[in-house]
Amino acid sequence: MEVIALQSGSNGNCIYVEADGVRLLFDAGISGRQAEQRLAGCGREIRDVEALLISHDHSDHASGMGIYQRKFGIPVYVSEPTLRAAVRSHRLGELSDVRHFESGAALRFGHVMVETIRTPHDAADGVGFVVDDGQHRVGILTDLGHAFPGLADVVRSLDGLILESNYDPHLLATGRYGPSLRARIVGPGGHLSNLEAAELLLEAGCSRLQWVCLGHLSEENNHPELAAEAQRRTIGSQLPVLVASRTRATEGLRF
Repeated sequence: MEVIALQSGSNGNCIYVEADGVRLLFDAGISGRQAEQRLAGCGREIRDVEALLISHDHSDHASGMGIYQRKFGIPVYVSEPTLRAAVRSHRLGELSDVRHFESGAALRFGHVMVETIRTPHDAADGVGFVVDDGQHRVGILTDLGHAFPGLADVVRSLDGLILESNYDPHLLATGRYGPSLRARIVGPGGHLSNLEAAELLLEAGCSRLQWVCLGHLSEENNHPELAAEAQRRTIGSQLPVLVASRTRATEGLRF
């Protein structure tokens, strides 16, 4: 299994996973041209992707789904509430191949299973994903809201993980965001801080995990060094920790 974070951050998200010959994209928060070029730079052809799975309706995850389908012919897998919300908020254009799933359900692509994990993020019907090829399990867990019950159990079952580490509390508290936006970010429907992400890994344990890639960092309220340092302080150095880029593809996530 190979995972390529084409981009992960509050400015746009798109993750590529290849497992057992199945090629999948998760979220379409970057332009079609960016996705195509970054995959090509990693030796991959975007038109070989079998499915685009959308986690929730916010623009940094869903705004490009229409382009990806029309330009590259990729079927879109999305829950009905998420699609309705995305259509209201974004100019998606015509979507001719949409395949709905219910949040919490599992999807099968050949021998690969994709589990959808309901999240309390402040979206219409948000989910995280776990990709299971029968040998390894990789989680794509961002926009979580908070560390909800059962989340540590999901993490404990994984071999690899892309995990939200959105903000540093001090930078958020002293930055330019207004009180209502700060309250939204730290609230139960917002995002995990660096420390909350580290504490989640500490609770789950690292006995099975082979790597963690921190993602969905805020440009305003975080730095990659702060996110990685929070992990080192909390869980030590026994687990390889990478930080996904907000501007380019992050390679090397494989088994």
